[in-house]
Amino acid sequence: MKFLDLAKVQIRSGSGGAGCVSFRREKYVEFGGPDGGDGGGGGSVWAEAVEGLNTLIDFRYQQHFFARNGRPGMGKDRTGRGGEDITLRVPVGTEILEEDGETVIADLTEPGARVCLAEGGNGGWGNARFKTATNQAPRRANPGQPGVERTLWLRLKLIADAGLAGLPNAGKSTFLAATSNARPRIADYPFTTLHPNLGVVGVDGREFVVADIPGLIAGASEGRGLGDRFLGHVERCAVLLQLVDGTAEDVAADYAVIEAELAAYSPVVADKPRVVALSKVDALAPELRAERRAALEAAAGRPVLALSAVSGEGVETVLRALLECIDAARDPRESAEEAPWRP
Repeated sequence: MKFLDLAKVQIRSGSGGAGCVSFRREKYVEFGGPDGGDGGGGGSVWAEAVEGLNTLIDFRYQQHFFARNGRPGMGKDRTGRGGEDITLRVPVGTEILEEDGETVIADLTEPGARVCLAEGGNGGWGNARFKTATNQAPRRANPGQPGVERTLWLRLKLIADAGLAGLPNAGKSTFLAATSNARPRIADYPFTTLHPNLGVVGVDGREFVVADIPGLIAGASEGRGLGDRFLGHVERCAVLLQLVDGTAEDVAADYAVIEAELAAYSPVVADKPRVVALSKVDALAPELRAERRAALEAAAGRPVLALSAVSGEGVETVLRALLECIDAARDPRESAEEAPWRP
């Protein structure tokens, strides 16, 4: 299944049915009077977040969603049938935006969350509604209310507890493959990862979700490489794991590039809790490892962990550091509910 995280859709709710002008005409009934029924209401367009989906690929093949119109009213006070609603099934974590691509209508972050995107038009009144003491034979009825037509954007932001950030070939996909059952594409050339990947990792009997996104390069905020569009998938993460390739000539410069691109994308992402790790340390001599780790700590201004996803060295330490940040970012009330009761 192909990954698609942005889709444009055209929706339209159903129009209401027209009211009916009718009079009761029966044998031996001298004064029948008006009996025109109301029109039925038009169908609405809804969006619902469902589990089991992680892509918007379905909206590449169908972009138009039109609800049915209501049926007109009929004589004998019969109301027209209402139009059926339609529901757009989207993955959990989908944002729905206006046509400008910036105004957020809804953010569906929970399974089962629903939002009405276009409400169906009301049905028109039949002439029986207009009968009064001074107008006992009205010959008027209301038309149905027209439906609403909108152009919307669907933008998927994956929901994960931790996100991976780094330059191409920093070891992000290798780390995800070594710690979870995910099987991202791994190769020895840049931009092997072309779309985000999710994996469930475990440490100390607990599990959390990690998101791997394509690598960033200098100028990604200006569209270079694959750009920075995929950073939207780490906006919901509680912590970022920033991997710096230990075999690079200047680890401090590589760290600075990622910091600049995160800040250019969004201050929200740039201010997220961070765990910095030097990757591929199995390929470094002990003296060179210590030198580059010290250089990275000086550039980052914080402690730096060392890991090798191939040999497994330092992986559990990094996972525990991520889990600690995730627990700190959670609602204290949730942590209290999860903690075992003690007298």
